[in-house]
Amino acid sequence: MERSTIVRVHEGLHARPATRFVKLAKGFESDVELVKDGKAVSAKSSVKLMLLAVKENQEVTVRANGADAIEAIEALIGYLENPRAGLDDEDGQPAAEQAPPSVAAPAAQSAPEATTGLRGVAASEGFAIGPAFAHFPPDIAGQGRTLQAEEIAGEIERFRAAVGAVQARMDRALTQDNLSAGDRGIVAALRDIAADDSLTGEAERLIKGGNDAISAVITAASTIAADFSAVDDHYLNARADDFHAVGRQICLVLLGQDDVSLENIPEGAILIADDIGAWDLARAPLKRIGGVVCGHGGATSHIAIIARSHGIPAVLGLGDQINALRTAREVALDGNSGRVIIDPDPATSAEFGTRVEAAAKERAGLTVFKTVTPTLADGRVIEVAANIGSLEEIGAAQEAGAMGVGLFRTELLFMRHMHLPSEDMQAETYTALAKAFAPYPVIVRTLDIGGDKPIAGIEFPDEENPFLGWRGIRMCLDRPDIFKRQLRALLRAAVQGNIKVMLPMVADIDEVRRTKVLVAECKAELDAEGVPHAAFDLGVMIETPAAVLIAPALAREVAFFSIGTNDLTQYIMAADRLNPTVAKLNDVANPAVMAAIELTAKAGVAAGIMVGMCGEAAGRPDLIATFVKMGLTELSMSPASIQRAKKTIMDFAAAG
Repeated sequence: MERSTIVRVHEGLHARPATRFVKLAKGFESDVELVKDGKAVSAKSSVKLMLLAVKENQEVTVRANGADAIEAIEALIGYLENPRAGLDDEDGQPAAEQAPPSVAAPAAQSAPEATTGLRGVAASEGFAIGPAFAHFPPDIAGQGRTLQAEEIAGEIERFRAAVGAVQARMDRALTQDNLSAGDRGIVAALRDIAADDSLTGEAERLIKGGNDAISAVITAASTIAADFSAVDDHYLNARADDFHAVGRQICLVLLGQDDVSLENIPEGAILIADDIGAWDLARAPLKRIGGVVCGHGGATSHIAIIARSHGIPAVLGLGDQINALRTAREVALDGNSGRVIIDPDPATSAEFGTRVEAAAKERAGLTVFKTVTPTLADGRVIEVAANIGSLEEIGAAQEAGAMGVGLFRTELLFMRHMHLPSEDMQAETYTALAKAFAPYPVIVRTLDIGGDKPIAGIEFPDEENPFLGWRGIRMCLDRPDIFKRQLRALLRAAVQGNIKVMLPMVADIDEVRRTKVLVAECKAELDAEGVPHAAFDLGVMIETPAAVLIAPALAREVAFFSIGTNDLTQYIMAADRLNPTVAKLNDVANPAVMAAIELTAKAGVAAGIMVGMCGEAAGRPDLIATFVKMGLTELSMSPASIQRAKKTIMDFAAAG
């Protein structure tokens, strides 16, 4: 069977979306291929899929052959037609997939002038000045010997063991708490490369031809990297570095060596390297690194992605100019323009010092709000909470000073597995979340998924507009086998005392009432089974115009409202929020949208229930005071916006 479609995945099938697509494809027994311009590749190989260079708005065909071919095609087509496919954060692109900053053209390979310094790619904004920390590990060369026939089998086993060791090392890293969600996604992508047949198969072919394992790995990685470098796509070009990095890790295991460690980098030092593998940088003590300067890499490389996600200024792509930094004592860098200055003179040092100090002062000024409880003159507390989608994001939310979780998206829990998560798995996740933020409330949104975000185990119909189709509470009520499993897990986690539950895409009061019936059934079942559980507050997301217009009636049925401004805005304005041609209409500050928010707030306040907001607008300093005046007492946002939001509320309270 086969079916064609136009790819709507943002930026096409580059690293993360391709990895997710492959994971989805592997959930089916059928053989699956993706075809573009007459070329077909396995949909179960990340490398082959990325090399197909599928871009946004291109036409492709999905072919499947097997017992579950229909289900496979439906799910994979749905993925390809979803603009947000492969993104962890449905309310905005995660740091690991954000558009890169503007790129400064590298200067000619000539000696730099002292006043202007070296020029490279501005990969992560910000200013830094500090002692140079040179990181130039020795290159690895093949042994250059031809294997005897009787040695080949043993060499293949040695190679496979090394690959397994690298995979195991990366698997262990993925279970640790020190990686951010963005870094975790990068390590997962590297792990997929280490397991892909394109790399391992080519290396084994070379070993069978008589090459020693190290020479085979270096050649195989270089060959695939060259293929990625030749593709007309900047995201895919940047993946070439990842193959060199993974190949190096395999070679080090074969040699029985550890790579040069970054553990001893001094506080505030500028890391200087010809190249840094994403695997090495993700595990480095990032809080101690003042800046990064590299000969390789660009604005879309994983080095840049990690630097941006951790707020580390970075200039990459210096080429041979990096050699001028090998003996530098001090380095100043401007991540906004791509400028790097070696051993700056006193005036330049003072200039950079002033800029670094100003940026630090601004950050420090906000940091004091981490533990602040925003309180109005009348004594009302405004809860500033976090929007998160996985347990890995708990640390960032706590570090920012989140007063609980205003939106926990459960979609990722379903999307990251090849099968629907069990009740026990869900209960463990929700319980861990509740414990982490106690005594603050944790609001868990029930499964909000539709044909635009397919998951293994749920077959979605072919819809012209899945954003207006069978999704959210509509799908859940039609699939009580899935919905009740989640409700039972939430009831079990509610024994922690701070779990709240809200329903997405509500447009009819009957949807709330039918959910209450299912909750009652789940309680009765758990009672009969002797499983500990507790009641939770039930609320709704206000994100459809219908919910706004029936808000007074809804308020009598639920314990709280949470306004989802992202979808509410697009539905009020009848403008797709992912369509750049109508982007100007998608503004929460539009009078029509603000009127809808005010109507919702009035209904909630009149009924005496909490009214919160979990859309992106909750973190907008220019609108926060207005929302508070309307009666909102909870604002939930990305962790990066929390401290500024707290300051904005306190400034409003102080102004009277």
